[in-house]
Amino acid sequence: MANNQDKFKQVIAHAKEYGYIFSSSEIYDGLSAVYDYGQNGAELKNNIKTYWWKSMVQLHEEIVGLDAAILMHPKTWKASGHVDAFNDPLIDNKDSKKRYRADVLIEDYCEKLEQKAQKEITKAKKRFGDDFDEEQFVNTHPRVVKYRSQQKEIMQRMAKSLDAENLADVKSLIEELEIACPESGSRKWTDVKQFNLMFGTKLGASADSASDLYLRPETAQGIFVNFANVQKTGRMKIPFGIAQIGKAFRNEIVARQFIFRQREFEQMEMQYFVRPGDELKWFEYWKEQRQKWHQSLGLGEENYRFHDHEKLAHYANAATDIEFNFPFGFKELEGIHSRTDFDLKAHEKMSGKKLQFFDPELNKNYVPYVIETSIGLDRMFLAVFATALQDEELEDGSSRTVLKIPSILAPVKAAVFPLLKRDGLPEIAHEIVDQLKWDFNVTYDEKDAVGRRYRRQDAAGTPFCITVDHETKEDGCVTIRHRDTMEQKRVKIEELNAIIAKEVSFKNWMG
Repeated sequence: MANNQDKFKQVIAHAKEYGYIFSSSEIYDGLSAVYDYGQNGAELKNNIKTYWWKSMVQLHEEIVGLDAAILMHPKTWKASGHVDAFNDPLIDNKDSKKRYRADVLIEDYCEKLEQKAQKEITKAKKRFGDDFDEEQFVNTHPRVVKYRSQQKEIMQRMAKSLDAENLADVKSLIEELEIACPESGSRKWTDVKQFNLMFGTKLGASADSASDLYLRPETAQGIFVNFANVQKTGRMKIPFGIAQIGKAFRNEIVARQFIFRQREFEQMEMQYFVRPGDELKWFEYWKEQRQKWHQSLGLGEENYRFHDHEKLAHYANAATDIEFNFPFGFKELEGIHSRTDFDLKAHEKMSGKKLQFFDPELNKNYVPYVIETSIGLDRMFLAVFATALQDEELEDGSSRTVLKIPSILAPVKAAVFPLLKRDGLPEIAHEIVDQLKWDFNVTYDEKDAVGRRYRRQDAAGTPFCITVDHETKEDGCVTIRHRDTMEQKRVKIEELNAIIAKEVSFKNWMG
């Protein structure tokens, strides 16, 4: 694939063509930064949720699940700080009339510095081969040292200015770095302004008596306000966690990059409650656990990196992002935060209800500290989909487009074909579908030549194709073909369930 821009366009086109993602209400020309998941997209999304939920809840005895409502008492958002502090710093370009997040413009500038540093490292790796000492090179090579220290200096200054709400300095920084509008190349900028991202709505029968509510901008607060309910009814002992998957809503003014930044999106979050003083130990533990989860899917170690925050949120004492190499560069996929006791204390104060844990070992009550792991489901979907989409040159000189989605996440696990639409072959194929559908999502396909059907299923991401031919009637065997290797094998019909089960077993992937 030619370059990142082309690759991204191909991802968007392929997602539509194969029933993964459509623009919301497309027949009315769509709604900006809102998307619908098609027949394959809904399956992939559900499979990602299941993979996360099983590894988070099923594999951890001390973690339980929750499904809190989207609408919450408005005081929730006052206590959490969202009413007063849930803002994005926005800046407009005077020539292109385009609006940008000021912090993202600066982060993108720093990412270019990092790419320059990486270029130097890659060149040196080639030059020195096995003798290459990366650590020493990074610490001593003047250009790499310069790029990295520039980057650090810029990020620290931005963090300091945003913390102090010194928006004039954020603008000065953009001007000093000569950052241009990505669209027009113009450097004429307006002042930076803060913009609150919450969607407001009304609750009540008439406009006069209706009360103001918000659509939740994150799922975490639903967990915090239910801390005592879950702890008491589940007789949970510290440390314990509460996991949740749910929709959140943000009035993103600068919503671009397909499903990466949407106005309606889904989060997979877990809040882990620990003893005060133990939080940094558990922060490291969850960094490692989450990295293992990502690596288990085989999307490539080189596509992940940790990025520690220079600017900590008002509630955090440690924070890191797991960034993923999307077609538009490394961006945040998951956040791991040590949120201290900020949330529970704020809700305790606002509600007047006790949100404490009695620790029998210490013989005292305390407000627990919290470690949060928060991953965007839509971003995870994009990471899986974009990495899986590949153009391959084959040995015979032809090429194929294949969607190598990890088989455990693939929407359809197997497609069953009759070689011809006659001689009783479709009937046998339908029997096989009936046999497999109790355990797996499978499909039947009889249109076009078998070779074209293979290509279609490759492009749709189906891991197995099963072909019924005339010999099947004699020996009870079918040909099973694997998407990734294109290897074909004759196997007995009764062996199919076991073959597919082994390939898509949760234990095989996560164990």
